[in-house]
Amino acid sequence: FPVLMFLPLTAGFRRSMRLCRRKSRTNQQSCYARCPSSCYSTLAAPYEEVVRYQRHPADRNRLIILVGPAGVGVNELRRRLIASNPREFQSAVPHTTRVQKSYEMNGREYHYVSKETFENMVYSHRMLEYGEYKGYLYGTSIDAVRAVLDEGKICVIDLEPQ
Repeated sequence: FPVLMFLPLTAGFRRSMRLCRRKSRTNQQSCYARCPSSCYSTLAAPYEEVVRYQRHPADRNRLIILVGPAGVGVNELRRRLIASNPREFQSAVPHTTRVQKSYEMNGREYHYVSKETFENMVYSHRMLEYGEYKGYLYGTSIDAVRAVLDEGKICVIDLEPQ
C-alpha cells in the first residue's frame, strides 16, 4: 500500500537521524547528549499520530511525495488527489530525453531536453529524482517543483523505488 511522505526540499533531518543512530552504536554517550532536543524526542516516540494536515496561511506550501512499488496505485492516488482539488494540488512537469510526440506540448506533458542537458542537470544536483525507462531518462527537477510551489499550490509527485 502506498506511503504518503511530506518532505521539504532538503532532507537534512533524515541525515541527522541516521548519524545519531550510527554514532549511538559506537559510543556509549546518550543520544540526548549528542543530538538536538528534536532528534531526542523523535527517538523517544517511535511513532507520530497521523492527523489531518491544516496549513496555516503563513506557512509555505509543501511537496507531497507518494512512494510505492509498481502496481500499488500511487499514480492513481496522485491523479485523484489533484482531480479532487486542482486549485490546491498540482503535479510538477517532469523532464525527459524521449522524443516529443505530435500531440504533446513542451512544458505541458514534459520538458523535452537532450541527454546531455539532462545529465548536466543531474550532475549539478538540479534533479529531485530521476531514472531510466526504455532507454530514455525521466526525472523531476527542483525548479519544476518550485514552479508549482510558487503558484501557491501543493506539489504532488509519485515515485517508484528502484
